[in-house]
Formats: sequence, structure tokens, C-alpha cells
Amino acid sequence: MNSLTLIFAAACVFAIGYRFYGLFLANRVLNLRPERATPAVTYEDGHDYMKTNKYVLFGHHFAAIAAAGPLLGPVLAAQFGFLPGALWILIGAVLAGGVHDAVVLFASVRHKGKSLSVIAEAEIGKVAGKVASFAILFILILTLAGLSIAVVNAMFNSPWGTFTVFATIPIAMIMGVYMQKIRPGDIKGGSIIGVILLALSILVGPYVAADPALAAMFTFSKKQLALIIPAYGFAASVLPVWFLLVPRDYLSTYLKIGTIGLLAMGIVFVHPDLHMPAISSYFFGGGPIIPGAAFPFIFITIACGALSGFHAIIGSGTTPKMIANERDILFVGYGAMLVEGFVAIMALIAACVLVPADYFAINAAPKVFATLNMTPVNLPVLAAQVGEQVQGRPGGAVSLAVGMAYIFSAVPFMKGMMAYWYHFAIMFEAVFILTAVDAGTRVGRYLLQEMLGKIYAPFADNGWKPGIIVTSALFTSAWGYLVYTGDISTIWPLFGMSNQLLATCALIVGTTMLIRLGKAKYAWVTAGPGLFMMPICMWAGYLNITKNFLPKGLYLLAGMSVILMVLMTIVFAEAFRRWYALMQINKTVADSHGDQVLALTEERKEVLFPLPVQE
Repeated sequence: MNSLTLIFAAACVFAIGYRFYGLFLANRVLNLRPERATPAVTYEDGHDYMKTNKYVLFGHHFAAIAAAGPLLGPVLAAQFGFLPGALWILIGAVLAGGVHDAVVLFASVRHKGKSLSVIAEAEIGKVAGKVASFAILFILILTLAGLSIAVVNAMFNSPWGTFTVFATIPIAMIMGVYMQKIRPGDIKGGSIIGVILLALSILVGPYVAADPALAAMFTFSKKQLALIIPAYGFAASVLPVWFLLVPRDYLSTYLKIGTIGLLAMGIVFVHPDLHMPAISSYFFGGGPIIPGAAFPFIFITIACGALSGFHAIIGSGTTPKMIANERDILFVGYGAMLVEGFVAIMALIAACVLVPADYFAINAAPKVFATLNMTPVNLPVLAAQVGEQVQGRPGGAVSLAVGMAYIFSAVPFMKGMMAYWYHFAIMFEAVFILTAVDAGTRVGRYLLQEMLGKIYAPFADNGWKPGIIVTSALFTSAWGYLVYTGDISTIWPLFGMSNQLLATCALIVGTTMLIRLGKAKYAWVTAGPGLFMMPICMWAGYLNITKNFLPKGLYLLAGMSVILMVLMTIVFAEAFRRWYALMQINKTVADSHGDQVLALTEERKEVLFPLPVQE
């Protein structure tokens, strides 16, 4: 099959999905109303809650949700052939992931920008809320540890990539000061400044790597980066959103979407064939990369490219506090997920243009690859061209970078630039992932504040600076410890299962809210994918425990898997009880906005929002 066919199919499916299913979701299911004040308007404090231009917010949201999943997941899932992954990305992004993201964002906006655990408590009950709080915090720690380890593996001993990634931090601060203080609201001017400086940093990168003194300044070991990245997460969590988080994510979105756009144009121009078969011999199991069969592991492996629980954390964290208009939920929530689905398709193509023997030589451990009776075809030449040892480097990042570099270097006038494009791709992957780390850390701080606020009320005050500092330090220390002491092979499998389990939980909570709002006839939009994913997650969790963790003596990971599955089962059971109770109600009542609903929610009495804070 030619890669051009797959790109065209993806573009058509996502465009049609947004135009018809997305508008159906916005107009009929959620009834998004521009006249309803959002938390960004009602509780604006200049620190966490503030109205944000929808295009800037799209950039922040997309940068926050688009992490390692859509890049690495499809690459690893290519083991099963290109067809299973492509089908799940196309169908899942439109009918599951986009719906999940839009509904969670809608629910958080209607619940004053609060987290998924608070929404679960209000919509389902206190038991579900308390259980969800611990489960979500636990999953978020695992997620950020897994994402950060991927960044460490991409950036260590890479001065060019490290310099460019680090340069985005001061560039974002310059943009933030310009758009907030010097020329408030001048998005165009800030964008021009950011793009020019980012382009300069990319161009300067090779010279930094070539100069011994400069290269030494930006060359770090894995352990050093394992300390630097949590320190950056702490700063991003404490500083006002306008100063670092939003402009940096907005800036990196140019790099992300621009690179994916260039990759798409490169594929259209080169139109390489997909050398990976539609369905490989490992579809039913026995593969060298993913130990199980395509069903259920393809759903867990693809992750963010089709459906992701991490999106629920962002969608009920930073983004709802900046939505200026309810109608923006469609563009920011549903739209960003479809763009991420397109990113996943690009990553899948970049992996499948490699000859299968080369693909497996990169992604399988050397001892495992030796048992496959395969001989690399183009890999020795590719390795020489990029100037790196690429064989036996599992995880998906290296094979994706090689595939991207192969496509870019095949474009006329790009011959001989394989090494440049390879290192650019590695830097691109690091930036892609790191922007999710900073937003996720801030959301973890929100969640920890909510939990500690039950014990000591000032913690729930989002403007209380001692609380901000303490909770940020506690949270970054938790996932930073895992980054410093763990590795991708021990954390990533658990992250994959727990991430999809959280997405299932969010869909079930969203279904509960739709039923309560008197929209039971539309509840299938969330209940369908939620009930579909529930047994898949539990099945994958069981297989992880029995086939992966226990045989390797990873008893801690096995225990953590069991705890997560039990906690989520409690939430699901409580939700089903709530569904039944709501279905027995025959009369409706008017809420504070005059809408007729089956029941009103009881918001927890706490200090939710402070007076405006002067930054």
C-alpha cells in the first residue's frame, strides 16, 4: 500500500468527523451556549483562571495533550501491521478520543474548572470522588514519570537537541511578557517574535554541537536530566500561566504542527510505499516488541493517538480555567484530538516505510532480534548516514526519527542531510513530550491542592502561594523520584494500561453527567466507547500481571496494577448505581441557568477561588 492513500483517508475521515459528528456533539449533546459565563470569566485571577484567545488556548491544549503517545504508540503498534493501528486511530479519534476530550472539558467548565475527581464526586457520589482522587493522582504520577523518561532518553548526550529544547523556555518568557505586559492581547506580534526566535535556535543548534565548549554546556547524562526535568516541572507549576506555560506550549505547537505538516508534504512528494504488511505474523501474539496479541494490546499501545486518560487530566486541569467561550470547547477539545490523531497516522507511516527487518532491528532488544532470523537491509547505511548507532534501541523514538529522516532526506535538495533531519526529529520528539510534562505537573498540583484542602482549607485556595509551592514540590518529587530510579521498560507497560483505564473512567463519569442533564437519549456517545474499553482495559491489565510482571518478578508493578483495577472497578460500580437512580426520576428541576435537569449537584463546600491575585 502507498502512504499517500493512508494520508488522504485520514484527512477525509477527520474533516468529515469534525464537520458532522463534532457539530452534533456541540449542538445536540452538549448544547454549548456562548452566553453562559465560563470559570475563566467568573473567577479570573490572572494566575490560573484567565480568558484566553481560542487559538492560543488550542496551542496550549494541543501541546499539553500531545506527548509520547501519538508518536511512540503507533510506532510500537506497527508490529501488528499497519492496518490494525490505522483503523483504531481513525475510528477511535473520531468516536472515542474526540468525544472524551470534549465531554470532559465541558464537564469541567460546568463544574467551575475543577478536576475529574471533583466532578466524579459531584455527579456520582463521595465514594467515587474519593476513590477517583487517589487513582487519578497515582496515574498522573506514573504518566509524568513515563513521559519524562522518554524525554531523558531522547535528550541525553545530545547537545543540539538539548540546546533547542532549553531555548524554548526563555523564548516563551519573552513572548509571555510581550503579550501580557508590553502589548496586551497582541497575539500576532507575540507569534512572530516566538517563531523567529525558535527558527534561530534550530539553526544555531548544529553550531552549538560543533563547538566543544558550547557542546559541553548542553551535554547532560541521564541522571542529570532526571533532576533538571522535575525542576523545570516545578517552575512551570508555580509560575503564572501567562509567563511560561501558555506561551511555551503555544510556541511549541508551531514546531509540532509545522513538523507534522512538513512530514505530510514530504510523504505526498516522496509517496514511499509501506513496507510493513497490512497484518503481520505477530497479530495473534509472539511479537518481539509487544508480547501479547493485537487484541487487546493495540488499544493500550496506541494510547493518545486514539483515546487517552491523560487528556482528561488536562481537560479538567489547565484548559477549562482558560476557556473564554463555551463554544470554544468544540475547537479546542474535539479539534485538538483529531489533530493528534493525524499526528499518530504520520508516526505510523514513518515506522512502516522502513523495511520490517530494519524496523525490528531498531525496536527489538539485540538478543530478541537474533532469534527472528532476520537480516537488516538498509539499516547499516541509515546508521552511517545519521552518525548514530540505531540498532537495538527499543522504545519507538529512534525508529520514528529514522523514518522521518528517511522521508525528509528523500526530498530533492535534501540529499545528504540525513544526520540533520535525524537530530532534528529527536529534538522534535523531546519538545513534543516535554510540553505535556509541564501542563501535567500543574494539573497534579491542582489535584493535590484539592485533596489537601479537605484537611487544611487554605490549600484549596488557588492563590495561597505557600500551598502552591508545597504541593508543587511534593508532586514533582514523587514523579521525579521514579524518573531518577526507574526506566522505560518498568514504567511504560503500567502507564499504558492505567492511561486507558482513566479514559474509560472519564467516559463513564461523562455519561453520568449527560443522564443527569436530561440527555439520556444521547448518553450512548460516551457510554458506547466507555463500555467498549472497560473489559479491554481489565483484560490487558490481567495479561500484564500474569504474562509480563509476575514472570519477571515485578511484584510491585503487579500490585500497583491490581490496586488501580480495583479502584476503578469501585468507581464504575458507583456510576452504574447512579445511572439506575437517575433513570427512576420522572420530574425535572431547573438549575441555576434555567435548564431543566433530572437532579442538581451538590458542590463541596470549600474555599474554591480566592480574590484576584496581583502578580
